[in-house]
Amino acid sequence: MESDLTGNERVLVEKFTEVELSGLRTELMQAGIDSWQAAEVLSVFLAGRGYGVNPENARNAISRLERGRCDFQFMQSVIEKVAWTM
Repeated sequence: MESDLTGNERVLVEKFTEVELSGLRTELMQAGIDSWQAAEVLSVFLAGRGYGVNPENARNAISRLERGRCDFQFMQSVIEKVAWTM
């Protein structure tokens, strides 16, 4: 029996503080970091807080962050869509 989340079922991701998101944003905006490295930064950020992320989903999240407005609320919503509890 599989336990995939469907419909309205969803694991809630904690609301990260602005300090945490600001630190993440600073790391992601470093000169010379490519999208694969940025995805790894996101993975490490989440792992350090008890969450995991599929590598492909992390790269997709980075793409959304690069195209988006990158404010804290937007960052939180992107992270919520890709993070899963470990």
